[in-house]
Amino acid sequence: MTTAAPSRSAVALGTPLLVAAIVLVALNLRGPIVAVSPVVDAIRADLGVSAAVAGLLTSLPVLAFALASPPASWLVGRIGPERAMLVGLAVLSAGTVLRSTDGVVGALLGTALIGAGITVGNIVVPVVVGRDFPHRSGTVFGVYTATMNIGSMLTLSLTVPIADGVGWRLALCTYLLVALAAAVVWSLATRRRDGAPRARTEEETEPARAPTSRPVGWLLLLAFGAQSFSYYGLTAWLPEVLRDLRGLDAASAGVASSLFQILAVVGALATPLVARRMGLRLAFVPVAAAFLALPGGLLVAPALWPLWCSLAGAAQGGGFTVIFSAVLAATRTSTENRRLAAFVQGGGYLLGALGPWLVGAVHEAGDPPSWDVALAVVLGALAVLATAGWSALTRLRAQ
Repeated sequence: MTTAAPSRSAVALGTPLLVAAIVLVALNLRGPIVAVSPVVDAIRADLGVSAAVAGLLTSLPVLAFALASPPASWLVGRIGPERAMLVGLAVLSAGTVLRSTDGVVGALLGTALIGAGITVGNIVVPVVVGRDFPHRSGTVFGVYTATMNIGSMLTLSLTVPIADGVGWRLALCTYLLVALAAAVVWSLATRRRDGAPRARTEEETEPARAPTSRPVGWLLLLAFGAQSFSYYGLTAWLPEVLRDLRGLDAASAGVASSLFQILAVVGALATPLVARRMGLRLAFVPVAAAFLALPGGLLVAPALWPLWCSLAGAAQGGGFTVIFSAVLAATRTSTENRRLAAFVQGGGYLLGALGPWLVGAVHEAGDPPSWDVALAVVLGALAVLATAGWSALTRLRAQ
């Protein structure tokens, strides 16, 4: 990868304040989605909706990630990542309010707006990290990935206590404060000190390569799609799998789900350190193997579920970091970075949205219902992740 030399104003942006802004943005990129899960019963009772409709409050944002990625990429290219992020946070904030202040239609529309706003952040952060932290992109991206998971954990932990005091509507609106804080710090961190536009480097004047014309783009899309499919499929069904296979009660099954989420922080922070010493390709090997351990381990040795959940949790955080570090490594300019990130995320999240539905459908199709085939489907998806990811990183290494 040839990295464009940052301009004077870009260098000024690569500051601790910008890292703080990225961290605050990251807290908003998953938390508003998972906040629904702990209070879904209260939402169903208040709105009078079925479980299927309530499920849309968590699945709609993932579909929005896929459908909104192309327009989000266009927006970033049109007005720049600095202003685009503020637009995304504004849309996210509007969706957060609408979700809590109207009936079923408002809740669903607000959820869709939340997904659209988050999509802008999904596109902007890789662009800014690649542009303003060219020599520390892996580390900064690892911190970003870890913070997204920390945001999910905090939201899962805090929503019920807040809702017990003020109700689910105000509880979900509480996270609006995090979005507002992110917008303020982002504005301060990205303010141009000299008021002049950033000068374009010689490399940025070259025609950007279309993601669809590059085999590495398709391979990264497949890898991210397989990771998303497996992550969302396991997130949706892991507690029930463990209740059926191991007879765990709801609390113990919840601990397993927590391990799967919490250990992602370890993977996200450790993977860049391994990649710095061994390269992205070799860092990917333990990530792929550890992720495969969860469905494979539950099939052959379900009694060791804490080990399998912990390994896969670290792997899903590390896998996200590897894939988007590869996106940065595969691009020469901010324009290519933005387009490839949108391409990978658009297709990847579309496949991810199928995960909960297909895993559940395969389970129910058995007579009697069985998790063996459903776990085998996840195992197959992770085999695609391993194959496509290794192939993509091999191509990058050969460049």
